[in-house]
Amino acid sequence: VQMFLSFAMGATECVLLGMMALDRYVAICYPLRYPAIMSKSAYVPMAAGSWIIGLVDSMVQTCLTMQLPFCANNVINHFVCEILAILKLACADISINVISMAGSNLIVLVIPLLVIFISYIFIVATILRIPSTEGKHKAFSTCSAHLTVVIIFYGTIFFMYAKPKSKSSVSTDNQHILESFISLFYGVMTPMLNPLI
Repeated sequence: VQMFLSFAMGATECVLLGMMALDRYVAICYPLRYPAIMSKSAYVPMAAGSWIIGLVDSMVQTCLTMQLPFCANNVINHFVCEILAILKLACADISINVISMAGSNLIVLVIPLLVIFISYIFIVATILRIPSTEGKHKAFSTCSAHLTVVIIFYGTIFFMYAKPKSKSSVSTDNQHILESFISLFYGVMTPMLNPLI
């Protein structure tokens, strides 16, 4: 249950951050049409879509992981029961899980990150064309909270999962403590900041 929920929340958070970037894009680049474009009829499907994508993705990943046999070591050195931590304990071929996770990462990590990146390119281009300094400052402050959360969330995820795996067992205790601390940022801190952005 914990693995399913933590993966679902993480996947949903990624998609929500992409949707929030689209919201900022419309607010800055099309301010007069913002109320018409981003009405309740747009927000509800966007939020529901984020949750559906996160839950379906988590269900697929969790089901694939729970079908694996696990060997001797059953200690998970993470803040929450994450799928990648569980896969390290499997004593069978996890190639299907790796392929599935790669597809999942493309959908819930890379595509929203591209949406965020492209949205902010257009946002910055629009802000630079604003003639008044006060207008530029107001527009940048509108986006600063979201951009901060995106950097914290994606930065910690990439630090955790894109770093090369160490073969040395000398500092494994320190590494586990660091990984647990970092997982707090993307697992707890960024979802708590969502109401503020």
